[in-house]
Amino acid sequence: MEEHQPSVTNVSHDNRFRRYWQIIWQAINGEEQSYTTGSIDRAIVLLSIPMILEMAMESLFAVVDIFFVSKIGSEAIATVGLTESVLTLIYSLAIGLSAAATAMVSRRIGEGNRDAAARAGAQVILIAVILSVLIAVPGYFYAEDILTFMASDESVSSVGYKFTRLLLTCNLPILLLWMLNGILRGAGDAATAMRALWIANIVNIVLCPVFIFGFGPIPAFGVLGSGIATTIGRSSGVIYQLWNLFEVGKIVKLRWAMLRPQLNIISTLLRIASGSTGQYLIASASWIFMIYILGQISKEVVAGYTVAIRIIIFTILPCWGMANAAATLVGQNLGAGQPDRAEKSAWRAGFFNMIFMLVISALYLIFAPFLIGIFTTEPVSLHAGILALRILGGGYIFFGWGMIISQAINGAGDTGTPTMLNFIFFWLIETPLAWLLALYLNWGQLGVYWSVIIAESLMAVAAIWVFKRGRWKLVKV
Repeated sequence: MEEHQPSVTNVSHDNRFRRYWQIIWQAINGEEQSYTTGSIDRAIVLLSIPMILEMAMESLFAVVDIFFVSKIGSEAIATVGLTESVLTLIYSLAIGLSAAATAMVSRRIGEGNRDAAARAGAQVILIAVILSVLIAVPGYFYAEDILTFMASDESVSSVGYKFTRLLLTCNLPILLLWMLNGILRGAGDAATAMRALWIANIVNIVLCPVFIFGFGPIPAFGVLGSGIATTIGRSSGVIYQLWNLFEVGKIVKLRWAMLRPQLNIISTLLRIASGSTGQYLIASASWIFMIYILGQISKEVVAGYTVAIRIIIFTILPCWGMANAAATLVGQNLGAGQPDRAEKSAWRAGFFNMIFMLVISALYLIFAPFLIGIFTTEPVSLHAGILALRILGGGYIFFGWGMIISQAINGAGDTGTPTMLNFIFFWLIETPLAWLLALYLNWGQLGVYWSVIIAESLMAVAAIWVFKRGRWKLVKV
């Protein structure tokens, strides 16, 4: 009897599946790879998977916190939203210095100088500690004043000022979690950066309901409990990062002696970071103005917008993972003297990101009522959240390209150009347009949402035009 032989097609499909699975496993497992040779698509996948999962974990912080806080009431949601808008200033510093760390470390790794990469990483930690102290002192004393200024409803500040004080004072874990991952990403060790966020989130998810609602001998802290859980969770992730950088040192190994100030490295990092931090400060200040306008309408509108933004962050941050992968590829390939490969890497990453965000945009359009309804059923907040999610989701095709191209330019060390673009489109276009539409023409919350879409879309087009000119290839780091 003739034995059945598998077809050539089935064998090829099986081989292809095994090859894909092998690449995915290599990405998650964090095996050391070269990103300056071989397939660009493979390099993007190897870097992007752990970076996307890393940023998904960062966005999970936002979703978990708002899920539990929403059970308290609209004042608590508004507190988190308003505090988060202020914290974006800290995030801006952290992300800006993280981008500088990625640019400098990736360039040194591309050149084959791991010791110089480690020295740059150590100076990043030193900068973080100094910045943390400068933020913590005024944050402790003026937390309640900040909330009172941001919201017209005094119940928000009376309920939530302790939450705001805690997060502003204990800001070091926020700074380090971003900045240490910037070192790891620049080294190409995206898997370790991913695991740090996993650890931080697992701790946060377990502790959030415990500290908010109380459990056994632990009293219910309300919205303050969310801040306690988040701080402990982020601190756990930071401990894991430091252990990997100082003890394991898979690609970059830091030593305590490297923490002595080295002014030449610090000045280079600050020069790069001044641009990248400026980008996020400009964007964050613009966002604070947006939420300030919404705060003049009602706390319910702020609550709905806060829920929508948290859901959007859940997809935007993973896409930043792809953007961070593009930045690392650009930095390492420029360091290896391959500018054309650096450029092609950015275009491919942008294409993949656009496809993903188009799918997400369609899902938001269809399922917005269901998604917002998970977090709030208050009619005004529900309506505001649905509007925000559907309108802002409509700009995803531009967001997808814009974030990749901007990060690619940052990865080259040219942080000044994206900063200028951010200033033009956030402060010369988005901010006055939001005021005009929302308050002067009485569009209300719709004016805020449409101003964001218009400004972000125009900025993405401008970033692509700048990138095609190619001046970023000549930047020295």
